Amino acid sequence: MAKKLKVGVIGAGMIANHAHIPGYLSIPDECEIKWLCDIKPDVLKEVGTKYSISNLTADYRDLLNDPEIDAVSVATPNLEHMQMTVDALKAGKHVLCEKPLSMNADQSKAMCRAAKDSGKILQVGLQYRFCGPGLFMKEYIDKGHMGDVYYGRAQALRRRGVPGWGVFTNKEKQGGGPLIDIGVHILDFTLFLMGYPKPVSASGKTWDILGKNPNLTNFMGDFDRDKFTVEDMAVGFIRFEDGQVVTLESSFMANIEQEFFKTTLMGTKSGAEVCPGFSNDPIVIFSERDKQVFNERPVNIPDIKSSHVKEVQEFVATIQEGGKSKVPGEHGLILNAIFDALYKSTETGVEEKIDLSY
Repeated sequence: MAKKLKVGVIGAGMIANHAHIPGYLSIPDECEIKWLCDIKPDVLKEVGTKYSISNLTADYRDLLNDPEIDAVSVATPNLEHMQMTVDALKAGKHVLCEKPLSMNADQSKAMCRAAKDSGKILQVGLQYRFCGPGLFMKEYIDKGHMGDVYYGRAQALRRRGVPGWGVFTNKEKQGGGPLIDIGVHILDFTLFLMGYPKPVSASGKTWDILGKNPNLTNFMGDFDRDKFTVEDMAVGFIRFEDGQVVTLESSFMANIEQEFFKTTLMGTKSGAEVCPGFSNDPIVIFSERDKQVFNERPVNIPDIKSSHVKEVQEFVATIQEGGKSKVPGEHGLILNAIFDALYKSTETGVEEKIDLSY
């Protein structure tokens, strides 16, 4: 039997409570949470008591200095990801870092270098790969049923969905708005299904008009319009090395009929619309046989109760088995590099090259 891992969780906010902590607690024979860290004393005490975590601290270095700790989750605001992750890797700990990997590509490159130098696993918290529709479609595509997938359309669109908590509207602490918050999920999901092709350039445009308008309602709590410094909508056109193209749409606020969180894939043998989130109609496959065209809905999609829990379980299993992460830091770097190019393109008005070297 593999060694039982001892882990630490840095950050005791919503994502730690919803994903990381339940994930570790779901496999008590494989791991245990020894440390919990948060800079808010009341939150730290409350969450530590709730989950019976004995070692509590406001300084993440305390758990990194514990020689018994094998791995850590970094579940903090984006601004803190890079330093905490690099410090953890240098301390010899495996790291599961929440998405996005960091604020920008330069930071992600530093994190990937630290992972390479340490020989430890750096996994990015992109859980939708582990949802039922994702697992089904990945197998379907890998078996060749779609042929060559040459185009993807990734959409993460909210009508009135600015998070009214945390630092989601603060660019200095978050790095961006819907593009880097929810766009990261649907773009990763799309690239995952396409085999993660290498991007070479991107052009894009962002807007911040609706998010700053105090006369508009918001379904996810109120926020200070005067301190709204991120985009409320972003669109992008991304080119890849082998000729594929992906278009991306992401919004916190947009005047649309309904929200979208889906990817549309077009291949030489078939196409598909896939909704990795909550949907009663998660997969539709578009095919043709004998000059007859079909819209097909699979009925044997894997039943995954929580993709958040599944990603943590995969992280632990990867450490114990000594394999490579299914969501490596390099994929987080690719996403950040694409976002950098899109943000730069909205300023320059031209297509921008993407550099992934580190």
